Amino acid sequence: MRIAGLLFDKDGTLFDFRQTWDGWAGRMIAELAGNDPALMATVARVVCYDLQDGGFLPDSPFIAGSNDQVALALAAVLPQYEPDELEALLSIRATEATLAPAVELSPFLAELAGRGLMLGVMTNDSEYAARAHLSEAGVEAQFQFIAGFDSGFGAKPSPRPLLAFADHVGLEPETVVMVGDSTHDLLAGRRAGMRTLGVLTGTALAGELAPLADAVLPDIGHIPVWLDSLTG
Repeated sequence: MRIAGLLFDKDGTLFDFRQTWDGWAGRMIAELAGNDPALMATVARVVCYDLQDGGFLPDSPFIAGSNDQVALALAAVLPQYEPDELEALLSIRATEATLAPAVELSPFLAELAGRGLMLGVMTNDSEYAARAHLSEAGVEAQFQFIAGFDSGFGAKPSPRPLLAFADHVGLEPETVVMVGDSTHDLLAGRRAGMRTLGVLTGTALAGELAPLADAVLPDIGHIPVWLDSLTG
């Protein structure tokens, strides 16, 4: 069946995860812990972040979890904050991250649109942060649908936000491809009845993504060749 739409995850997919978030997270942990070494170690343990190497561990809730889930985990060791306060703070501070696009996004998205494809973003980050990041990258207007965990459709791995994209752009789910760097992304896609593509610009390895993916690509820049292979 013809592919008519692509729905992208944001972090680890449109933007390289480690280049964008590892350094930001180290600074965020120091801020939340007031630069107290013992508390920093506790906070780092909760979000599965390696303070010594300066990077997230593959099982970090920050990678695939939603902001409210991360906020709840942090509130358990930061009693001076309420979960909703932490959630808001994370969303605001996220807009300060130094973005590292996985490819040059504007021409890449223009090529996909030129093929007649409908484009969307669904992230477990907040919609506020998603729109801020896409705007900063100069590509917000190139998407017909942008949703976060707080947009009213739920969070991945639920299929609901993916089906909301299909409904919004008037496509059948089986004509849509969910593109992501985590098993949460791909599991949501499978549950929604969509095709799925894994990319290796997050923290997951190909072997983790392959069982849930139609294909695993080095990055989103390889999607046009994959699309051509379906019709070649």
